[in-house]
Amino acid sequence: MSGAGDATDLPEPAALAIMAAIARKSVDSMAEKTVTAKQQEVQRIVDALAKAIAQHRLPPGMRLIEAQIVESLQANRNHVQVALQRLAMQKIVTIEPNRGALVAQPSAQEARDVFAARRAVERAIVEAITPAIMQQHAERIAAQMARERAATSSSDRRAIVRELSEFHRMLGEICGNAVLRDILDNLMVRSSLIVALYQRNDVPSCASDEHQQVLDALAAGQREQAVALMIEHLDELEGQLALHQEQNVEVNLREALAEL
Repeated sequence: MSGAGDATDLPEPAALAIMAAIARKSVDSMAEKTVTAKQQEVQRIVDALAKAIAQHRLPPGMRLIEAQIVESLQANRNHVQVALQRLAMQKIVTIEPNRGALVAQPSAQEARDVFAARRAVERAIVEAITPAIMQQHAERIAAQMARERAATSSSDRRAIVRELSEFHRMLGEICGNAVLRDILDNLMVRSSLIVALYQRNDVPSCASDEHQQVLDALAAGQREQAVALMIEHLDELEGQLALHQEQNVEVNLREALAEL
């Protein structure tokens, strides 16, 4: 005899309806997991390409050949296409008819606009960071500054670009505002394209001692001073750009993605 509440105790139409509902729920659950897995895979590809661009592995104007990305990242071609479309929406990649996807080449005016946006966003980020937040993240901040000093004392340009950029991302992450963090992440990748195109080779892209001054002001609760130092720092970065010049560099896509 079936237990109480068993679907077999119900009239046949009702039992069939319950079993159908259970089956649909199971299918829906499997579909949800599949979508989540796809989204995670697309994000993995987006992150890998954005990281390669931010670290100057992939220069502005470089063609992003889908087959090579599939091979290098061990990815599904459909997922790669979705990832490239997402990067195009973020102005990090451009997709052109008959040419496919290319790393974006910001214009001089876009470069100015990006730095204007960074001044607004990073002002808000610095204003949100209190001495308590600095204390809470003291270990992470110290580790970041140690990596910066190690990078800037070396001749590894990619390491220098990575660590000096990571300082700004770190502030975005610890400020506690996820919207500001996400906006800054996009601006930082676009800034890396601008630096690759327009920065003069005779000057560093960012100065670690200027970062330390900002941190010292934040730790002391001197928020207005920290904001002023950050704005001055960003003004200096923009001033290092030769916005009338462009560079053409040949890079192998497979090699650029190999270490990610």
